[in-house]
Amino acid sequence: MRFSPFANDSTSKAIMTLIKSISGFRGTIGGLAGENLTPIDAVLFAAAYGTWLKNNSNKLRMKVVIGRDARISGPMVSSLVSNTLIGLGIDVIDLGLSTTPTVEIAVPMEHADGGIILTASHNPKQWNALKLLNHKGEFLSAKAGEEVLYLAEKGVFNFAEVDDLGTISNDDSYLQKHINAVLSLPLVNVEAIKKADFKIVVDAVNSSGGVFVPALLRALGVTQITELYCTPTGHFPHNPEPLPEHLGDLAATIQSVKADLGITVDPDVDRLAMVCEDGTMFGEEYTLVAVADYVLSKTPGSTVSNLSSTRALRDVTEEKYGMTYAAAAVGEVNVVEKMKVLNAVIGGEGNGGIIYPASHYGRDALVGIALFLSLLAERQCKTSELRDSYPAYTIAKNKIELTPGIDVDAILQQMAERYQNEEVDLTDGVKIYLGKEWVHLRKSNTEPIIRIYSESKSVDTANDLGRKIIAEITALIP
Repeated sequence: MRFSPFANDSTSKAIMTLIKSISGFRGTIGGLAGENLTPIDAVLFAAAYGTWLKNNSNKLRMKVVIGRDARISGPMVSSLVSNTLIGLGIDVIDLGLSTTPTVEIAVPMEHADGGIILTASHNPKQWNALKLLNHKGEFLSAKAGEEVLYLAEKGVFNFAEVDDLGTISNDDSYLQKHINAVLSLPLVNVEAIKKADFKIVVDAVNSSGGVFVPALLRALGVTQITELYCTPTGHFPHNPEPLPEHLGDLAATIQSVKADLGITVDPDVDRLAMVCEDGTMFGEEYTLVAVADYVLSKTPGSTVSNLSSTRALRDVTEEKYGMTYAAAAVGEVNVVEKMKVLNAVIGGEGNGGIIYPASHYGRDALVGIALFLSLLAERQCKTSELRDSYPAYTIAKNKIELTPGIDVDAILQQMAERYQNEEVDLTDGVKIYLGKEWVHLRKSNTEPIIRIYSESKSVDTANDLGRKIIAEITALIP
């Protein structure tokens, strides 16, 4: 048994080079088929998805939208996936260099039957992935994902005869269509943003955001834009996950040019983080908090985030606006399902993922940018002052590695019973609320590990809470 702190899940994922899940297929480029995301695997997974679409439709002709981020392997994987779908008799609309939310909005706009985004999100450049969408432009449900996994394992596909092959068409219009969709949102205050005359630095890690984010800012009336790592070469200049330890260049540039704020996105532009005018982090957790504050001030309603996100959203929702907050299991599809049940006006994840139903049910950094800048412009304050207006919390992320064979479920059940007199949520593992503090215990699906997230007013108290829970878990083990 071993305890260790960790900043994010990418470390644990690095030991696996091919990950098959209900949300898609992710792996490293090169190596052996079946162990990495090789051309053979890309064809296999595309065939499984295309076959699933055909099995669940009576249509004679089907259509799929695809798009990719700027990863070096993107054109290769895109060609393999497109031609596999064509081989199944499915027509393909290729958006080329794009973003995850852009593909999501394109699927219903094109009346397509599904979509595939070729991106490994925040993973390093050697990774790529197939993210799978349904006809609504939303990620597949757990049931649908399991069906695609089964088809991939079975590996039996019926390809089209020569006269029934699909076609491919290229469409580069969706950069502007996405921007137009953002500008049309009633809460996006273009006039206020233009009047504020913001000076903004953008760090897009040399991926799709380097094209899409500056274009959006210009459409919003921002004229003072400093582009940092905005050439979409796929050569990421630093770890692409938008965490404080990776944003030193952005912070320094903000101070150097005396900018009002910095904006950074991950390679596929579905996560958004801000840096304040003084170079301090606004905090990825607080992107959603700020945007929700703005949305709630205009359209009261419920909010949703996942169980491992900051309590600040709950505080703002319940205490400032008297509205209802709900927590969902970790995972975007779970957040979306909960939002639909509650008809939530805003939701998302603490990793900088903004889901705004008035636009679409998917994390969208472009929508987040427009709403955040509208808030900042209307409040007429510095970015750091806006951050200081929210409840201050810090999340500590730790894990405890257990000896194989230990019943992790039994341990979690005992922890829930130990704290039965407190507010306990069993939706996804065990989340225990202790006044304004909380601790969330989740088991790994692949290893004998319990992930322990804890939140308090400071790093020290959050870590103290995590260590307390770890000690209690240790005492339960024979």
